[in-house]
Amino acid sequence: MKRILVIFLLITGAYIVWNYMFDGSGVNFAKADDAVKVTSATENISIDISSVETMIVAEDRDDVRAELKGKGTVKVDKHGDEIEVAVKRKGFFWFNWFELDKTSLTVYIPEDYEKNMQIKLGSGEVVFKGDSIDSPMKLKNLAIEIGSGSMVLENLDVEKLDHQSSSGEAEFNSIAAGSGSFEVSSGSVHVKNYSGKLEADVSSGELEIHMKRLTDDVNLNVSSGDIELDLPDEADFTLNGKISSGDISSQFPLENKEESDNRLRGKHGSGKYEINADVSSGEIKIF
Repeated sequence: MKRILVIFLLITGAYIVWNYMFDGSGVNFAKADDAVKVTSATENISIDISSVETMIVAEDRDDVRAELKGKGTVKVDKHGDEIEVAVKRKGFFWFNWFELDKTSLTVYIPEDYEKNMQIKLGSGEVVFKGDSIDSPMKLKNLAIEIGSGSMVLENLDVEKLDHQSSSGEAEFNSIAAGSGSFEVSSGSVHVKNYSGKLEADVSSGELEIHMKRLTDDVNLNVSSGDIELDLPDEADFTLNGKISSGDISSQFPLENKEESDNRLRGKHGSGKYEINADVSSGEIKIF
C-alpha cells in the first residue's frame, strides 16, 4: 500500500513539474505571439482573458498582435469581420508556492481603429489606456464583461459603453460616452471624469461615479448595494427619486422640493436634465 502511495505521489509530482516547465509548445516563460491584420472589413476586436496580467496598447500599426510572456499559448484568429484574441493556460495554478506566476499578455491594436471592441475578463488584470485626455482612444462600441479580477480603463471616447461585472473591481477615468451602461451585480466600480448619458443598475456591490460634465439624462436603479453620484456644482437637473426601501439623499439645494418616505423630487439650476433614481433596497447618494 505504501509503495502504491509513493508511486502515485511521484507521478503526481512529475506531472506538476512537467506542466510548470513545459506547456506543450516550449519551455515555461518562453515568448509566444500571434498577429492578424486589421482591414476595412474588421468590425470588432474581441479579447478574452483569464488568469493573466494584460496590457492593451494602441500604437501606429495595421494589425492586432498579442505577445504572451510566461506559461500558456495565445491565439489571434479572424472569424468573418471579427478578430479574436484568446489565451489558453495549462497546469495547476493553485500551486503558487512552487512557482510565482509571472505570465503577462500585451495586446497591440491600431491607434486609428475606431470600430467595436469587446473585453471579457474571467480573472487576472487588464489595463487599457488611450494616449491622453486630449488624445483619447476612440471607439464606436466598447463592451466590458468582468467575472472577477480587476480592470483599469482610461482616456477613452466611445459612442456606446456597456459594462457588466459580477465580481471584481473596475476603475474608469476620463471617459466620454454618447451613452454608458453600468450593470453591477457584485464587486465595486469606480468612475472618474465621466461625461455622457448614463444608465446604472446595481443589484449588489458598489458603484461610484464622478461626472466631469452633466450633458444628458441619468437613470439609476438600486435593488441592493450603493450608488454614489458626484455631480459638478453647476449641474442643471431635475431629480425624480422613488424609494421602496433604503434611501436617496441629495446634498444639492433643490427648488420645489418634495420629500417623503418613498419620494424625493426637486430641481437644481435650470433643471435641464432628468436624474431618475429608483431604490428598492440600498442607497443612492447625490452630491
